[in-house]
Amino acid sequence: MTRARKPLVLGAVAAAVLVIGAALYLFKPWTLWTDETVHEELPTAAPEPAKGQSPSTSSAPPTPEGPRTVATGQFISHEHSTAGSAKILRLADGSHALRLDGLDTSNGPDLHVWITDAPVKEGKAGWGVFDDGKYESLGKLKGNKGDQNYALPADLDVNEYSSVSIWCKRFSVSFGAAELSPV
Repeated sequence: MTRARKPLVLGAVAAAVLVIGAALYLFKPWTLWTDETVHEELPTAAPEPAKGQSPSTSSAPPTPEGPRTVATGQFISHEHSTAGSAKILRLADGSHALRLDGLDTSNGPDLHVWITDAPVKEGKAGWGVFDDGKYESLGKLKGNKGDQNYALPADLDVNEYSSVSIWCKRFSVSFGAAELSPV
């Protein structure tokens, strides 16, 4: 190799290393082969709020019975195969929580649980609609499989939201979503 070509080759290698490093950081391909399974019990009081959220307090009088389902829906697949159910529960202390039962989706980078006012659409048309209107992030997805609970903020009016999305913030795409129907 001539002396003149050596800097070019070293520059190309350095650029390739940077591109590969950036791609690994953005895509985190190893998450496609790893699962996080969560098995939380059905909540009886408000679950701990996600980091940065204020605790849920409600002015509504507490109900004496346990959790009561006020809305429910089944997940459909969007960018990734997704199954399971979502339901909004009114807890005995008057607060609300989102319960994901039997969730089964792909793992991925920067996944969050969103409650939104967007309609749930089948196929590719539904992949990116959830950040178009009103949405509330309930925190990072605790696991891509299993049963999990998310506290709803006290000031959130559950009647203004009609769907739940497993949202990939990094790529602004829904992995799967459930349309919520009042019970």
